[in-house]
Amino acid sequence: MISKLIERISGNGHIAFSGNTNASVQRGCWGEDVAAAHLQRMGWRIIGRNVRPCRRDRRCELDIVAYVPSERQVVFVEVKTHKRHSSYAGRLWAIDRRKKSNLLRASANWLMVRKWHGNCRFDVVEVYGEPGGEFPPEIDHIMNVKLFPPNWRFW
Repeated sequence: MISKLIERISGNGHIAFSGNTNASVQRGCWGEDVAAAHLQRMGWRIIGRNVRPCRRDRRCELDIVAYVPSERQVVFVEVKTHKRHSSYAGRLWAIDRRKKSNLLRASANWLMVRKWHGNCRFDVVEVYGEPGGEFPPEIDHIMNVKLFPPNWRFW
């Protein structure tokens, strides 16, 4: 039952590929790998990574789309990678109004295309560290982030 559900909602995600190899892009890809491994250790199934459900808009991207079998819900995960903790910036400081708007558009499109009418939520995984660093990465998983107003609906 669950495997058929996963097949139906995973579909063919549009994988974003960028030829950029600068340090920030490499660190971001590394952070997404660390976050995906963290989620899989928790028993989550990764449905897609770097999914772009809006073909015309490059900004509409979902870093990780996962399915939590124990809760039977889809989770949209935004991954933020930082070199180190900052004393002046709090958690979630990197998700501004523009990013919220893009997440809203991308998640709504994903849900409509996949015809998913079950539960969904947003999580943010912040990864602190660098690839090949002397210390292991620190992961801050913030679950059920309220990015949108309480009366907001996808459709």
